[in-house]
Amino acid sequence: MKKPSFPSLPARAGRCLPIAAAAAVLLTLAACAPVQPSLPQVGRAQVDMPAGDWEVLQRGHFVVDVLPDDVADDLPMDSTVLGLRGPGKDRPLLALVFVQTNATNYPRDTTLWTLPCRPQDGVFVEDFTRGSPARADCLRYRRRADTDDYLARNRPAVSQWMVQQKFSPGVPYSHVLYRYANDGGAFISVDVVASQSLLRPETRNNDEFLVAGRPAFQWSRQLADAARLSVSMMDGRFVFPAFPVPIKNPAAPATGKATAAAATPAMPVVPPVPAVPVVPAAPAAAPATPAAQ
Repeated sequence: MKKPSFPSLPARAGRCLPIAAAAAVLLTLAACAPVQPSLPQVGRAQVDMPAGDWEVLQRGHFVVDVLPDDVADDLPMDSTVLGLRGPGKDRPLLALVFVQTNATNYPRDTTLWTLPCRPQDGVFVEDFTRGSPARADCLRYRRRADTDDYLARNRPAVSQWMVQQKFSPGVPYSHVLYRYANDGGAFISVDVVASQSLLRPETRNNDEFLVAGRPAFQWSRQLADAARLSVSMMDGRFVFPAFPVPIKNPAAPATGKATAAAATPAMPVVPPVPAVPVVPAAPAAAPATPAAQ
């Protein structure tokens, strides 16, 4: 039995149950795009971020334990955390993006995932599988993720990483979680913790206030579509959608002289560091089989 690459992985976190362990299947390749070495690589995926001051904050690797242990191959995963900085001297942190996906494109066992997509009070939840036991396709959006200890209760690994690394967007901030997994063993998970200034436009009257939440809903679905599509791409291209509200530039001092707009800096990539403890949420109890634990 292969062990996780870091000790903080819960014993049952992210476990899945193969339903035909002897049969190996290839991931369906729907399309292919030219490889761009400049794009951040997360396992098999290339992450194509929108314009902005992005930086890679941390990289990691972990293994999803697949049952039963005696016949199933575990699934190696890679993870990366990216941060979006705002303009100005202080470069405030506006968003954090946690991406996890398969480390390789190698054939994988036919896999049954146990990743429930349950309704939750105060959270917009959309289960695109309509309860399918064979795959996961779940979108969750919480507008005020900075209240009620939401992240600590629902995404503790994300919350702990933010506390330990002292990275957090300014409040109020929102949280979007999208997870996709299919019976071919493919998996991608995206957590976005973003300042509401990127998702919710300013309102000046009651009519604007009533529709101010729509951009975030539309954007979260675009995120889900992009992540889902990346699984079917040979190069794993994940085109992260631009946030619906443009980043505001700080007001320039009144000098009487025009200043040229600063060029968008390139995304720096830091050397690999210890694994990021961000793992799929603990699954529900596996179906009753002799191999289930």
